[in-house]
Amino acid sequence: MDAALKSLSYPTADGDAARGLNGMRNDNAPVSAPIPVPAPTPLPVRPVEVAPQPASAQRVPDAIGMARPSREEAEAAVRTLLRWAGDDPNREGLIDTPARVVKAYGQLFGGYSQDADALLERVFEEVEGYSDVVLVRDIPFYSHCEHHMVPFMGLAHIAYYPTKGVVGLSKLARVVDTFARRLQTQETMTAQIADVIESILKPRGVAVMVEAEHLCMAMRGVQKAGVSTITTQFKGVFKDDANEQVRFLTLVRNKG
Repeated sequence: MDAALKSLSYPTADGDAARGLNGMRNDNAPVSAPIPVPAPTPLPVRPVEVAPQPASAQRVPDAIGMARPSREEAEAAVRTLLRWAGDDPNREGLIDTPARVVKAYGQLFGGYSQDADALLERVFEEVEGYSDVVLVRDIPFYSHCEHHMVPFMGLAHIAYYPTKGVVGLSKLARVVDTFARRLQTQETMTAQIADVIESILKPRGVAVMVEAEHLCMAMRGVQKAGVSTITTQFKGVFKDDANEQVRFLTLVRNKG
């Protein structure tokens, strides 16, 4: 009996937890104070990266020249596409095609290097007090769908009520070309035209209508040719007064 009792161990003076028979833990032993655990070091917070606004949504795309590929790189990309399409870029009919495509792109997408705001800076104030509507209609344009890079083309109609003066009529057509010669959607282009006219000329009202046929709908996909898409944007008195909208649409449609 004494030997069995001696096999039990008890808490020592220094507070160490003892163990009992057969190495079993003695639950009656005093529990030492928990060791403090340091708080975890917070991880550094990374700033949220916001995707840049697409160039087609800006009047003048920022840093258009940054990381722009060379002409040689652009021509090499065209040769790659020709091979992917299943043709031989080295055959006689295609040997100069990459250079021609790159040169054509310089004109087709020349709007990226143009400033629409600057086109409207000069205003003619000597107009004998004219303050009625100014309408330029049937402005032809050619653009490219930003989804498939396939052309869409049509007519733009612009009207505004001048305040301090009028702008040269050709400038409105140039504004249309500036935005059309970029990768676009028709809706964005319509809004951009109206926005820049309102911002620079500060007229009493602006109305823009764009009607176009999209070859991405005629040549591929649903393949429905001859379908016309119409978009409008009204600002100022044109937005506030339905009668002004009716007047604008009547003037656009009245070809007589």
